[in-house]
Order: sequence, then C-alpha cells, then structure tokens
Amino acid sequence: MERAMLGVSLRNKIKNVEIRRRTKVTDIAQRVAKLKWQWAGHIVRRRDGRWGPKVLEWQPRTGKRSVGGPRRGGRTTLGASQVAAGVKRHKPVEFGTPYKRPMSSS
Repeated sequence: MERAMLGVSLRNKIKNVEIRRRTKVTDIAQRVAKLKWQWAGHIVRRRDGRWGPKVLEWQPRTGKRSVGGPRRGGRTTLGASQVAAGVKRHKPVEFGTPYKRPMSSS
C-alpha cells in the first residue's frame, strides 16, 4: 500500500525503511509489539489478586515426577472440577472376550 502511495514498484529496489521514512507511516508490526509489551507491563503491575502476576512469577517443579499411575497410589476418583467440566472415566476393556464378526447372509 505504501509503495502504491509513492508510485514505487519492487523493480525500483527501494527498501521498506526508506519507503516508511518517505510516507511517515508507522510500521504496524512494531506498533503491535510495543502495545503488547505495554499490556504485559500493565498486567504484571496489577495487585488485585488475579492470576496474571501469579502465572508470570510461577516456577516449575524441579526433579523427577513419581513413577506409576492411578493404581499405584495416585488419584483414583475424579476431582470436583473434573466432574463440573464433564470429564468422564473410560470403561475398562475386557481383553478376555474375543471379537466376533457378524454373520453374513450370503
């Protein structure tokens, strides 16, 4: 669009920086990046108990996680948040019964 404003094509080999200097249009990528950092600073400085600063200051656990699944002392029931979210347990598959194909009528 800026090249069209100046009547310049790519064949003229004029750099985008020079075109921006001539048109005095701000680069949208730089503007978006600046606004994004301003918003992040705003979120970090809030002290009203919301989770934004907590997430930014969060430190991951160190070390290895314990081995095993739900049958080795882990969670065996769904939590209240999972029940509210509609998480369903999968039914166990019985491997002892063989799969039988339906009889064809031909």
